[in-house]
Amino acid sequence: MSEAVLYHGSKETVELPEICVAKYNKDFYFGFYCTLYPEQARKWACRFSGKGMMNEHLYTPDETLRVKRFPEMTEEWLDFIAACRRGIAHDYDIVEGPMANDTIFNYVEDFASGKISREAFWALAKFKRPTHQISFHTARALATLRFLKSYEAGNEE
Repeated sequence: MSEAVLYHGSKETVELPEICVAKYNKDFYFGFYCTLYPEQARKWACRFSGKGMMNEHLYTPDETLRVKRFPEMTEEWLDFIAACRRGIAHDYDIVEGPMANDTIFNYVEDFASGKISREAFWALAKFKRPTHQISFHTARALATLRFLKSYEAGNEE
């Protein structure tokens, strides 16, 4: 990825991103999550109260960082997310790829727990619209981001 504006949806303005350790493991483990898609970030911002903040950050790649990219949902992507969701850490500075949204997340959980087969996962997941996430997992990775601005986002759904 070349230099790009990334969007982070939150309940507040985030000028200085941090690696968040949450109660639940996320797709690419603990980190600071952004997306190329403003609409997706707006949904993140508004998911709890119907309103939130859109934060824009300029991402400038650093070729010395360890970056893992998944251009699309693949077997490797599925295995990586299943491992992260089970709490298995990785050693990448940045991970980028499709997001296991609420529906896909349920399929990943079912696959990881053995409730559905790999083939069933792909049959269920193939008609979902594209998503994108890029997660920053180290202080060096966070240093590639420069805050641009934030503004209020409302849930128009």
